[in-house]
Amino acid sequence: MSTVDIYNTKKEKVGEIGLNEKVFDLEVKEHVLHEVVRMQRAARRAGTASTKTRVEVRGGGAKPWRQKGTGRARAGSRRSPLWRGGGVTFGPKPRSYDFKVNKKVKKQALAMAMSARLQEGNLVVLDDFTMDAIKTKDFVGIMNTLEVDNGLIVIADTNANLDKSSRNVNGFKVLPVEGVNVYDILLHKKLVLVQPVVEGLEKRCLA
Repeated sequence: MSTVDIYNTKKEKVGEIGLNEKVFDLEVKEHVLHEVVRMQRAARRAGTASTKTRVEVRGGGAKPWRQKGTGRARAGSRRSPLWRGGGVTFGPKPRSYDFKVNKKVKKQALAMAMSARLQEGNLVVLDDFTMDAIKTKDFVGIMNTLEVDNGLIVIADTNANLDKSSRNVNGFKVLPVEGVNVYDILLHKKLVLVQPVVEGLEKRCLA
């Protein structure tokens, strides 16, 4: 079992916590992380691109000119894909890019992402992190004290003041424990966990 120090927002050591080796001490397999991140990003795609076929565009109906005798190529409709303003051949239509990944693989990838941050020395555990008022300056000061310049902060319960204080600071994101995901962990250099969150994440990965 790995043991890490617990700090307060002034970066004073206030205790230690043991981390379950089945969650925080795994061999990191890049192909597993890649598969889950690809799944997450695919699910975020809107898939709303759409074009009109020759049946859907406005116009057409009458034959533009007679079949023979004009010297021009024969044409049956102004909606032909060959014409300006005509329909699009094999154009995109609304679709879903989602694909499924096994639940066990997703849990394993989450544990690997957290293991990677611990092995890099980029995992920080705080005893508590709340803000009494919405003050971006105070949030930045705390992050500077903790020497975190780019991080994902995971809290036990939604904290509106903390969320709004960090919203305009580039490189930071605050998530409740239920929203922790592989993509956001890997997107940020450091992972900051509030102490009560650790047990919840361990249960989630081992369930």
